[in-house]
Amino acid sequence: MTLRDKVGQLFVCEVHGTGATTTTAAQATANHHLYGPDVGNGAQLLAKYHLGGVIYFGWAGNLAGPQQIAALSNGLQRAALSDPDGVPLQISTDQEGGVVNRIGAPLAVSPGNMAIGAAFSPRVAYDTAKAGGTELRALGITVDDAPVVDVNTEPANSADGPRSFGDDPATVAALGTAAVDGYRSAGVAAQVKHFPGLGDTTVNTDNGVAVTDRTRAEIMAEDVPPFRAAITAGVQSVMAAHIVAPALDPSGAPASLSRPIVTGLLRDTLHYDGVVITDSLSAAALGGIAPDRIVLDAINAGDDELLMPADLPSAVATVLTAVHDGTLSTARIDQSVYRILREKYELGLFTDPYTTSGAVGANVGTPAHLATMADAARRSMTLLRNDDRTLPLAAGRHVLVTGWGASPTTALAADLTAAGVSTRRLYTGSPDQAAIDAAVAAARATDVTVVTTYNAWGDATQRALVDQLLATGRPVVVVTVGGPYDLAYFPGARTCLAAYGYQPVTLSAVSDALLGTAPTGHLPVTVPDAAGDTTLLPYGSGLPGYGR
Repeated sequence: MTLRDKVGQLFVCEVHGTGATTTTAAQATANHHLYGPDVGNGAQLLAKYHLGGVIYFGWAGNLAGPQQIAALSNGLQRAALSDPDGVPLQISTDQEGGVVNRIGAPLAVSPGNMAIGAAFSPRVAYDTAKAGGTELRALGITVDDAPVVDVNTEPANSADGPRSFGDDPATVAALGTAAVDGYRSAGVAAQVKHFPGLGDTTVNTDNGVAVTDRTRAEIMAEDVPPFRAAITAGVQSVMAAHIVAPALDPSGAPASLSRPIVTGLLRDTLHYDGVVITDSLSAAALGGIAPDRIVLDAINAGDDELLMPADLPSAVATVLTAVHDGTLSTARIDQSVYRILREKYELGLFTDPYTTSGAVGANVGTPAHLATMADAARRSMTLLRNDDRTLPLAAGRHVLVTGWGASPTTALAADLTAAGVSTRRLYTGSPDQAAIDAAVAAARATDVTVVTTYNAWGDATQRALVDQLLATGRPVVVVTVGGPYDLAYFPGARTCLAAYGYQPVTLSAVSDALLGTAPTGHLPVTVPDAAGDTTLLPYGSGLPGYGR
């Protein structure tokens, strides 16, 4: 491989387009903006920069349907291998399930990590990962940027929340390891994230700087165990977070750019020798650092793959210049390229990098995979209060469905109507007072109100809606479709169901729980009161059946 070939392997980037060689005018323009006037599609991008990997997004036009995705994957692989020294491509996406999910129906979509945590079953974690991984491999996607193995101990965590399996390190380790094994059995590499952990922060590094004030001992005891377990299980990829952890690196460097964290802790202490990829280098958390320093510091830290640099042409030039002037050694570049090529070899990409239309038809959205995800969602439903025996909904009751989420309220209302329940839907989202007044008036005129919330701990308008619905004195069922922490703000709510997500498979399970399928899930986290002073709902809470 030439030096330029090797440097290209270090980068994983997005590309706009539904096909490898064709794009719409808007997609071509987007590629020109990112990569230069001579790059209008994926094939041209790979020919020019010899990238090691591509990451798919819906907003980039990559994910229009299963057969289209498979054709795109094949086209990009052909482009990558068209050079005499061509190397197969790593193709990835963030198919976590739950609240972070790139590809929907007809794929079988997982209800998400916290839902799996509520089932308290490594087998469920394995089965959902295997089913999801099998479908991704049929689409030509060989790395899933999942699972999140952060231990979510901060209720106001805007980065993780329901993306986490829970707040107990041992449980998160067991479920994360099972998911890694499930992906491997499907021929897909798992990518555990976000090392060394984002679980105790409130800031999402996509939007700003996140700092943990935990001591080194606390980090090793609370955050690191799931990563250690995944490494022992043979995970092939670890994502380094942009979190600042002064106890691990007093310089204040983000973990992704920190040699004491990536090389010192991850490689030397935890003995991990697989691929390390950065979180997106376009994240706001890195906004105060010069782009050339980001690239060089990431490589010097020990990272192998650099995800989505803000300016790929400049980033490649920075690395080439550093090697030519001796700032970076070719041996250091070779070290990362070896790990990347080894991962691709282990995934079988050097012998068979392609998929087929038949593989899509045989493996995507199968009844068995759909049943696996439905079972996980059903097991996750967690009934936390049913003081007035409002659930299950009695026959003949008139129900109002209101609250956060256009899709969740639509799906729940449709399911209840299909079951013969007289149902009215009144979507409010984050409501103003006029919308709240309308919902309250509707609640007064109905038998039961089902109100959905999502991160209401950070949305005073959602809290006002629920409070004023409760003040009517009419029966209200609060359904949290994110983390269950919202319930700390509704101490007067007498009927509460934690659902952990809003994928269609989860909403079907919510409808079933409302109508008579007894919930069996338990909280995988502790819910403190709104002030954070005392425990409101202990870890493991969950009423047996309907609490009778």
